[in-house]
Amino acid sequence: QVQLVESGGGSVQTGGSLRLSCSASGDIMKTSCMGWWMQVPGQGMVRVARIDTLNITSYLDSVKGRFTISKDNAKNTLYLQMSRLQPEDTAMYFCAAYEVGCSGALRSRGEGTQVTVSS
Repeated sequence: QVQLVESGGGSVQTGGSLRLSCSASGDIMKTSCMGWWMQVPGQGMVRVARIDTLNITSYLDSVKGRFTISKDNAKNTLYLQMSRLQPEDTAMYFCAAYEVGCSGALRSRGEGTQVTVSS
């Protein structure tokens, strides 16, 4: 089982930026579609962005133009550059790998990093 560890969360003011990182213990990013999810207490996980093995990306409408997902296969690291942050971006952010393709079951998931945006 590949382990994923997120980092880079924190507290920022509206309009600020953060860069989240997700380090993998194994060579998962070359072979799996990867993504970032957000979760607010009491609500389900919402996929924010994903990147497939061909580096094709997809974003939640509310973050398009503000967030950028990328990865470094050599470093086994996934990133989420977050800009122009808004209070509604406040959530726990998780990275995860899909079992197959870019939908359905998740193969591995990290424990998350908290992002808090104050107005």
